[in-house]
Amino acid sequence: MQDISTLQIILLTLLAVLGGIDPYIAGLQLSRPVIAGFFAGLIMGDLTTGLLVGATLQLMVLGVGTFGGATIPDFATGAIIGTALAVVADGGVEFAVGVSVPVGLLMVQLDILARFCGVYFSHRVDTIIDKMEFDKIVVYSWLSLIPMALSRAIPVALSLVFGNNIVNLILNYVPDWLMGGLEVAGAVLPVVGIGILLQYLPVKRFFGFLLIGYLLAAYFQLPLMGVAVAGFAAAFIYYMVLQNNDESNDNNQVAQTSSAQVDVGKGEILDDEL
Repeated sequence: MQDISTLQIILLTLLAVLGGIDPYIAGLQLSRPVIAGFFAGLIMGDLTTGLLVGATLQLMVLGVGTFGGATIPDFATGAIIGTALAVVADGGVEFAVGVSVPVGLLMVQLDILARFCGVYFSHRVDTIIDKMEFDKIVVYSWLSLIPMALSRAIPVALSLVFGNNIVNLILNYVPDWLMGGLEVAGAVLPVVGIGILLQYLPVKRFFGFLLIGYLLAAYFQLPLMGVAVAGFAAAFIYYMVLQNNDESNDNNQVAQTSSAQVDVGKGEILDDEL
């Protein structure tokens, strides 16, 4: 077990803050679990664990968006805390995912609280609009990000400051059956995420391609890059087949049109025949 430095705590807290406000200011995708996990792993000096944790959690939110006022689990913050505690405790990816999931679910409530607090600034903007003080709108727009930033900074900072004690408590007092359950849940989550993603895809139409990918990965032990290249090749072949079919249909339509024009021309009565 290694200690986490003050600098690492500050950087991880700042990363959580940027992930919380990024969708509102820049759209750099810092709120994505795989991106947050990557930078968390980079800060903690274990890039592999960060990427594995982030990618696993990313599967849970594929195809899910916060449209309107909807709130989804913040697995990006979960990836930051899970990666940091896993590296500190040397607990592995399953341990990190098991910690990240409840953190992400808890962040739903904190996100709602932060949005609720942001309503105050919206009403302040309405007031300054009535007073025609339009130059203050930008100021209040930036101030409205403070609750969102604090909703990420506070839980991350507290978790990391007391991280060693929390990890010791988990390792020493939590029963083995609970730790085993967390590890099983961490292993099952990717399957659940892929199942959710498949609901949005035309699986029945491309079921054959799905089977080919499964065979390549499960039975032939082809690396992920190899499966991706095979998928690209299949997609390219399918695209070319569609292109050829479209060209054939266009040629058939042209031929039918020309034939119809010839038939009409044969049926016309010329002036010489009159």
